[in-house]
Amino acid sequence: MKDKYSKGFYLFMKAIGGWVLKLMCRPKYTNKNNLPKEGRYILAANHVSGVDPILVALGQKRPIRFMAKKELFENKFVKFLFSRLGTFAIDRSSKNDEALEFSRNIIANGDALGIFIEGTRSKTNELLRPRSGAVMLAHQTNCKIIPVSVTYRDPKKKAFTKMYITYGDPVTVEELGVKEGTPHEYRDASRNLMARIRVTWEKDKYGN
Repeated sequence: MKDKYSKGFYLFMKAIGGWVLKLMCRPKYTNKNNLPKEGRYILAANHVSGVDPILVALGQKRPIRFMAKKELFENKFVKFLFSRLGTFAIDRSSKNDEALEFSRNIIANGDALGIFIEGTRSKTNELLRPRSGAVMLAHQTNCKIIPVSVTYRDPKKKAFTKMYITYGDPVTVEELGVKEGTPHEYRDASRNLMARIRVTWEKDKYGN
């Protein structure tokens, strides 16, 4: 998999397009400083809208590189845009050894990687069952995870409906319960990670 990411293009698009999305989605950010300015990190978020990757990234000064389903790359313009923004394709129907190795390289370079841990977008705005990929990658690369909750209080998610994005405190996989790196530990740790997301997700969704 060839890396076509351009940091200059990323920052340019963020500058010219970010204000439009912020106007439409009215994101309210909490704990924006929880992602350190440098170092390897995985941002693990729930997924409710097609603009989630952009808005999660807009809340941070440093670039965040996201996985995206391969179907989005079938359009040539979208493929060109996403590739240069640092987004890369993952096939949800296969093992994706190439995409996982690509992810490990991103982390090894000291960059921030964004993963939607449910593996798909929630159509109901409710949290779905988490997958184990983010925890597994964090364990393999000795990388901390930052839980990120994303929600709208209006489940219809219309334009100009306020969106809430909260960045949690960095957590190690050991704190989530991983010791040996078994599939069972990864599953349990992923559920623990989702439980951390749920705490802030419920506060943002219900205004607690």
